[in-house]
Amino acid sequence: MQIGLLTDSLSTLTRAEALDTAAELGVETVEIGLGGEHGGWSPAPHADLPDLLADADAREALRRDVTSRGLRLGAFNAAGNPLHPVEGERDDRVLRGALQLAEEFGVGTVVTMSGLPANPGDTFPAWITTVWPPENLRLLEHQWSVAVDYWGGIADEARRRGVRIAVEMHANQLVYGVPGLLRLREAVGDVVGANFDPSHLWWMGADPLAAIAALDGAIHHVHAKDTRIEDRAAVASRLETIPNERTGERAWNYVAVGTGHPDDFWARFADALRAAGYDGPLSIENEDYTLGQRESVARAVGTLRSALSASVPAR
Repeated sequence: MQIGLLTDSLSTLTRAEALDTAAELGVETVEIGLGGEHGGWSPAPHADLPDLLADADAREALRRDVTSRGLRLGAFNAAGNPLHPVEGERDDRVLRGALQLAEEFGVGTVVTMSGLPANPGDTFPAWITTVWPPENLRLLEHQWSVAVDYWGGIADEARRRGVRIAVEMHANQLVYGVPGLLRLREAVGDVVGANFDPSHLWWMGADPLAAIAALDGAIHHVHAKDTRIEDRAAVASRLETIPNERTGERAWNYVAVGTGHPDDFWARFADALRAAGYDGPLSIENEDYTLGQRESVARAVGTLRSALSASVPAR
């Protein structure tokens, strides 16, 4: 496995500065976010999607910027909700553009999310997490029907382009846990797999190590991100609507890798990934609001380097 970085984690830096920082810290692979004002959820601070699609010189500049620093471009990130009743067309264009760029660059993986459809006629999707009231399950089956139809077409395009799709299991998405990821994969084929990010599973109550084992052979990419469950969760529960920036009031917080769970967990995390057949990048994603961006990424690199040294490579 390699230490990677989603460069959105250094969003306050220019592309050159972010890549310089990655190289200085010992990062090996980078993941570039796409979309920004054109759609999706990445701020896309280091790449302009339409420019890259239209201009061979822009693509060559990105290649040169990455490789000249001894880095490798490991994935494009096109997170968004292509199933949204209002914004879905924009996010779909970002996703399809990312697939096109991945083919052009010879990058094997596009990271995204499953999206979440709305009830017919609605302008906002509802995330179904309980079986009651009764209309919940009717809406859930409608959502799965819409999603399988859409993702079947996207999976076909990804196969034609020689690209895998890594779906992040995330809250407020149809696929938020292992059962949903496996259901989608079974429906549309193994070109779809997981972008395994333990941070979301922790606050939803899952065990990341057990989840990795259940996804044996189905993990296409990994985000290294940590979560700390705060003492106030005992009263407030882990359902949280206080903005992420207000860290002192929340029941849980995203934190730099190693500040929510110790180094020995991350060594077991690496071992579990290897046992499940994964040998790709551990792409650091920083959403720690208590540390500066560089400090958070540096802490994560140190934790992962220690973890990879302590874990046992598969033979």
